[in-house]
Order: sequence, then C-alpha cells, then structure tokens
Amino acid sequence: IQRCNAVIRTMRVATGLAAADTVEFKAEALFLRGFYHFELRKIFHYPPYVDETITAANANVPNIDGTGNYIEIWPKIEADFTYAMSNLPATQTNKGQANKYAAEAFLAKVYMFEGKYDAAKTLLDDCIANGETAIGTKYALQTNYQENFNPDPSAKNSSESVFAAQMSVNDGSGPSGGKSYGDNLNFPYGAGPGACCGFDNPQQDLADAYKTDVNGLPLLDGSWQSATAHVSDPTNPPWTGNVDPRIDWVMGRLGIPYLDWGPMPGDSWIRSPSDDGHFCAKKNVYAKAQQGTYSDVSSNWANVELDANNVNLIRFADVLLWDAECNVLGSAQNLPQAETYVNMVRTRASSPSGQVYLDGAFSAPAYTYNGGTKPADKYLVKAYAPGYFTDGVTAMKAIIMERRIELAEEGHRFFDLGRWQAGNAIYPAAGYMTTTLNAMAAVEGVLHPAQYGGITFTAGKSEYNPLPQDQIDQENSGGKVNLKQIPGY
Repeated sequence: IQRCNAVIRTMRVATGLAAADTVEFKAEALFLRGFYHFELRKIFHYPPYVDETITAANANVPNIDGTGNYIEIWPKIEADFTYAMSNLPATQTNKGQANKYAAEAFLAKVYMFEGKYDAAKTLLDDCIANGETAIGTKYALQTNYQENFNPDPSAKNSSESVFAAQMSVNDGSGPSGGKSYGDNLNFPYGAGPGACCGFDNPQQDLADAYKTDVNGLPLLDGSWQSATAHVSDPTNPPWTGNVDPRIDWVMGRLGIPYLDWGPMPGDSWIRSPSDDGHFCAKKNVYAKAQQGTYSDVSSNWANVELDANNVNLIRFADVLLWDAECNVLGSAQNLPQAETYVNMVRTRASSPSGQVYLDGAFSAPAYTYNGGTKPADKYLVKAYAPGYFTDGVTAMKAIIMERRIELAEEGHRFFDLGRWQAGNAIYPAAGYMTTTLNAMAAVEGVLHPAQYGGITFTAGKSEYNPLPQDQIDQENSGGKVNLKQIPGY
C-alpha cells in the first residue's frame, strides 16, 4: 500500500511526465491500493485505511473516529476502484496489467460484499457485454475448466482471466531472491509433485458436494451431506453415484489420475490422514512434463513447490455467477437470466474433454487426456432445464452451490459465506455462515475428531481475524488509542 502511495506522492514532483502519464500512473496505483485494502477489509473487518497522506511522520493510522466508533473503509475502497475504472484504458501493453474492466470487476465485487446488488449488476452487465482482457481478448469462458490452472504461458491470461497475480519461475526470483511462497505448502505431502507439505487439504465435505443426481444436477436438498456414503471413502463403502467431473481437477483422490503423475496413491500423499483427510490439492500443481520448465529449479528445499501458475483473483466464471446472484437479489429480479449464467458455467463443465480418463495420455500443453475412453468415475453434470429456477430460494441455492464447486480451492468460499452471513429477504437467512460451517464441522468431526471434534463457529467473531496485537501495541504506544481491536476479540 505504501508503494502505491509513494507512486502518487513521487509523480507530483517528478519531471518529464505528461498529464496523461500521471492519470495512468495514479489509476494503476489506486487499483492496487484498492485491492490491498479490499483484502484487509475481508480479513480484519476494521483495518485502518492508509492513503498517500500517511508517511513515517504520522504512521499511527486510526481505525476509529473521535468518538471511538469504528471507521468503515468500504467507501474509500469504492473510490479507489472508481477512479481506476474511469481512468484506466481498456487495453494495456502487458498481459497482466490492470485495465478498465479489471477495475470494473473489482468495484462490482466490492458492491457484492456490501450487498449493493443493483450497483454491482450494472457493472457486471457491462463486463459481460463489453469486457476484455488487457491485451484485447473479449471475456469468455475457456473451452475446458482445467485450462485455468495450466502454468504454460500459452494458457495464462486467457479470455477467462479478468485479473490474475502473475507468476514465473527460473528467472532469479526464487526464494533466495525474495519471491513469496504462495500456495507451495499446499502441495501433496511425501512423494509425487512437490513432496511437501500437505497443508490445507480439501475436505470430505467439499468432495461430497460434487455428488450429482441422475439428471446430472447438484443435490440441492442437502442430501449430499446427510447421506452416509462419502465420495472416495477408503474405510467404508463409498459413494457409487454420479459426480461432477470438476472434482478431479480440484483435488487428488485415491486411484484417479493426477495429471501425468499417475494415479493418486492415497494416504501416502497425505501428511496426517486422521487429521487431514484423504484428498490433496491439485489446482495449483504443475504436470510432471512441466517440471523444471514451469516449476522452479533453484537450489533450495522449496524449489519443487514453486511454479509458474498464475493466481486467478477474478475469473469470468466468477463474474457470471455474481451477475446471476444480482439477478435474484436485485430490485429487478430476472430468474431466467440468472439460470442462463449458471448454465453457461455448468455447460462448460459437461464437456467430455473436461473429464479425467483412466486410459488417456495426459497432454500438458492442452491440459487434457487425449484418446481417453474410460472416464475415471461416473461423471455426470448437466445444465438446469429451462424454468428450473422457479423462485428465488431455488435459484440462490443453485448459485451458492455452483460458486462452491466451480471456484473451490481458489480462496473465495470463506469470504462468500461471510458476505451471506447477514442474510437477505430471499435466501439465505441471517446466520448462514454459522449454520454452514457448524454443519461442516459436524461431518468432519466424526471423520477427523482430533482436528474438528467439538469446534463451533462463533457468530460476531469468527467471520474475521483479530487485528495483530503487536500492531495495536505499536500504534497505541504513545498513550492514545489509535487502533482498536475488532468486536469479539
């Protein structure tokens, strides 16, 4: 954030800059500043807002006003993205550079978190109709779901990439050069790709969400969770019904080909099966054929966990599902349009080329299994029949489920639950995050009691992390309370 602010301060005294340059530089700086504050707001609820007036001379930025009330920073985040959207060009020189439509999508995301569905819909409609990437490619879903997770440069910054953190390897930016570790600690544990460290594995509750019925639709009645049979259960009779093929691009599971690394061997890739379950991450992992090219070869313990896979911050699928939500919860409800956007995502997932095959050769450049005739499981996913969204409750249940299974392991689920916690007049009711996570904990608590047994979600507290105590101590060291701990802590 301070680097963004330094750009704004410095350009005011820099020579040789045209007026257009200062507008462009400020717009890019505010885009990033808005993004960073957005992340802080999602995690810490009431963080301070740091703009270009803040320097080392006045570093104790308050999160409360003169009467001790918390300062809400959403309006300032809105202002940063609004300026960026109004002043960034539609296309840029570099693939990963922020453009007008990336800023528009992020401003819409801010509105989604604030429950301003009509304001968000206006922006999302424009993104869908006119949005394009920084290099001028019109936004669209990629042909295959899994193409979004291919570290090959030819697959990155695609039509579906609204904005992504750009990643690279073997360019001097490894750990010794200060590169952040990203998701590397989430690679499979033990043998196979990465060899470490097996943290934050997908849960059984998520795997079960990929169950589908005889029509290829999610089990929106909740039976996916209440059924006794679990997907890929290694100790009890497992689920034998249909599953959505996206499950096998989201997670590694026993006996299913793991890209070109061979069948996932099961618990030998899990750090502690009794605690961590039986699945491992997959979206952030490179193919074996890409090892050494799109994975790092630095001489350090972590090199095998660093890869060139971009971090998708907003995909076009995300935009479609947000707009679907706005068409349900906004003032001008349009259930057929919401159904259309959800079905666009589901139809893409139904493509045979988006399945994992037992007998197909995995092609790393295309991220598909060539010549496969034996699907790795009973895959069945289909679009909702016309008119399925008969009411807002049905539509929202479908949208919520679609967001979970489409965007799983991409860092959205917890924060989606957080923005639904307040509830609305249609669905879900207030406390949705509480009931959802307590239900998940109940399922996982039976399977993994050491990890999940007896835990509960505390409403009014667990939605956010506490502000770091050392930061509070520093800002308040002069005797004046500048930084106040958030409610619940």
